[in-house]
Amino acid sequence: MSRKKVKYSLSNWDLVSVNPNYKVWDWKDLFSFWAVNIQSVIAFSLIASLYIVYNLNSFVVFFGTIIGALLVYFLSNLIGKPSQKYGLPFAVLLRTSLGFKGAQYFGFLRCFVGIFMFGIQTYFLSKAFTYLIRISLFSFDSSILENNIFLIFILGLNVIDWTSIIIAILFQSFLFSIGINFNKKIVNYSAIIVYSGILFFFFVVLLNDVKSTSKAFVEIFNYKNLIDKDNIWPVITIAGTVFAYFSIILVNFGDFSRYVKNEKELKKGNLSLILNLIVFSFFSVFIVIGSDVFLNLKFLDLNSILTSPNDIIGKFDNLTITIIALLFIIVASLSTNLVSNFIPSQYSLINFIPNKLNLKSSSLIIGFLGFVVSIFWLTIISQIGILSFIDTFAAFFGPLFGVMIADYYLIKNKELSNNDIYSIDGEGLYFYSGGWHLKGVYSLFLGFIFSASTIWNTNLMFLQSYAWLIGAFVAWITYYLLAKK
Repeated sequence: MSRKKVKYSLSNWDLVSVNPNYKVWDWKDLFSFWAVNIQSVIAFSLIASLYIVYNLNSFVVFFGTIIGALLVYFLSNLIGKPSQKYGLPFAVLLRTSLGFKGAQYFGFLRCFVGIFMFGIQTYFLSKAFTYLIRISLFSFDSSILENNIFLIFILGLNVIDWTSIIIAILFQSFLFSIGINFNKKIVNYSAIIVYSGILFFFFVVLLNDVKSTSKAFVEIFNYKNLIDKDNIWPVITIAGTVFAYFSIILVNFGDFSRYVKNEKELKKGNLSLILNLIVFSFFSVFIVIGSDVFLNLKFLDLNSILTSPNDIIGKFDNLTITIIALLFIIVASLSTNLVSNFIPSQYSLINFIPNKLNLKSSSLIIGFLGFVVSIFWLTIISQIGILSFIDTFAAFFGPLFGVMIADYYLIKNKELSNNDIYSIDGEGLYFYSGGWHLKGVYSLFLGFIFSASTIWNTNLMFLQSYAWLIGAFVAWITYYLLAKK
């Protein structure tokens, strides 16, 4: 007996499987993708800070970083393969393991976190616009900044601050809503531009005092106590920290891998993550060390070494360098916000209401909500410890990953039905119990309990960097035991 014809209402032009003819991404595009994920102010500060925290024990930090990157490489291949094969974004692929309703609601968590982080990143992006506006006004007429209109604060923001946030929101919402082909160009060009900027500052710092800067940089690469049992835990901690940085983007990596030509290009492109991390780490540390020499601080106090690009730029008494640096920071912040927050939010939001939303309308919603977050960030949101709640929501991402991997590789044996993925028919393979796959939901919540415990239990906070992995493993094994026949 043939199955009755299925009904479709979950399909959407932005959610449908990518036509093989449109799978044009190769390893170079993934190189740029991983580059813009790394080329952020946060990543720069994080990498540089690790070297400072561990007293410039460079090889310990280096090996820890590589181990963390290898773990990301391995897991990105796992989660990227089903989306590459079937052309499905994360939120749609999730239907096969959680049901279409489970995918809507739990996938929406990625949207929630993405929008929130988009708003926060937009606030910090707007500061670069603020500095540029102030520099322009100051060079035009310095007395204009003394006008009362620029001193009036609403929600802790003056007219320039409000203008900068509005510019940042409108600029991003417009650019990011054009479509994936244009987004691909943004990613590729941004990677090139930011690396060019980093190279520029590398030479600015180096040529200021080649001998002293080179000497300081060489001195931090020592083999002191390299082979030492006391270095084991620092290496593990660093690996966990590096992995945690990439953990959020991992769960929705399928939003991008769906456009990759084949599995070979996928693996080759993901390998570029390690190369990007090595290159970026080298330049980040060199610029921090060189800037310290440039400012004649000479490592007098490791705790006072500047690791934030914004702080370093602020110490350079050179208007041209400041403006160039701000432009590079804007490009880096835009591209990182695009791949880490905006695109994942788009797909998850569209999947929540597939018959109502598309890329354009979802962009408007994300832009508006991001605007709300950014204007309230300084005076309210940053003051009430809400980031702990965001971390709690993000604790679902590891378990989501675990359930998806167990389902695709162990339960479905790498075979999916595209037709049933978009069906709400009761006889569809992924309809389950009224659109919910309860075994997946149970596994997800059990993994979440283990993952979130590292955030809220003070005795387990030392494992927080591995919260994602712990939750993923628990959900993976639980789902396999529950779902296997």
